[in-house]
Amino acid sequence: METVNTKTIKIKYHSDIDKIQPISIGNWVDLRIDSDVMLMKGESAILSLGVSMKLPKGFEAHIAPRSSTFKNWGIIQTNGIGIVDDSYSGNDDIWKMGVYATRDTYIEKNSRVCQFRIMEIQPDLVFDEVDSLDDVSRGGFGSTGVK
Repeated sequence: METVNTKTIKIKYHSDIDKIQPISIGNWVDLRIDSDVMLMKGESAILSLGVSMKLPKGFEAHIAPRSSTFKNWGIIQTNGIGIVDDSYSGNDDIWKMGVYATRDTYIEKNSRVCQFRIMEIQPDLVFDEVDSLDDVSRGGFGSTGVK
């Protein structure tokens, strides 16, 4: 049963990986790869996460590496972060993660290489063109405004 702060996500598994479990500490949920992968230094790959999901309407998933992913396998996510919107919800819309290997590495099936969280989608925006903004400039890109 859903409470005000609980959302239901329908999930379809495409392989026999361990099932995704709700977490009690933290805000991100681990995802696993669905097959063994061997990458040589400098290679890139799209890792299948073995699941398709139907997110709640108005939400999107953000996929990012776990904090131990680089240490364990020497891979980095090629897009920095992955976004799965609520329309990517068909039976064959399998979640994936693009990676780049910084060293030769072997990743076993069922390894937890990344994590996700859901967030509300951005509201509709209107851009109002003006000749001047009301705030004082902070001092340029990379500046905290302290001189």
